[in-house]
Amino acid sequence: MKKWLIAFLLGLSATAWAQSTIVKVEDAWVRGTVATQKATGAFMRLTPSANARLVSVSSPAAGVVEIHEMAMENGVMRMRQVPGLDLSAGKATELKPGGHHVMMMGLKAPVAGGDTVPLTLTFEDAAQQRFTQEVQAPVRALGSGTAMKPGMDHKH
Repeated sequence: MKKWLIAFLLGLSATAWAQSTIVKVEDAWVRGTVATQKATGAFMRLTPSANARLVSVSSPAAGVVEIHEMAMENGVMRMRQVPGLDLSAGKATELKPGGHHVMMMGLKAPVAGGDTVPLTLTFEDAAQQRFTQEVQAPVRALGSGTAMKPGMDHKH
């Protein structure tokens, strides 16, 4: 009985400690698609209570979900996957069109304005403990001012 109680308390302490870092997720949204489009982006603002790192994102709405960045290379905007995104304590990090964002590929169905897309964000704290946060991101319809700018290249 004593060993069980100690194991239970240690597990409870580890869980509470791993969840001591909280990431505030604000203004999450997903860009709407047309019927044949198989990829889209998700955007949001992340503010952690302590230094953390966004290490992955998943969604049942897409076959592949990656963290991406867009950067100018030789006058052309290019997009590429990054292994994670460092988040500084108390500082908001924007995931936005033309910058860091979540890329959803292999969409299982089109997403349209009024829909909601579930996302699971996986973070890692300074002690490399992982924790997840669920987000319900509303879809913004195409033409609502969220279109890509000319010259932005979606090559991977």
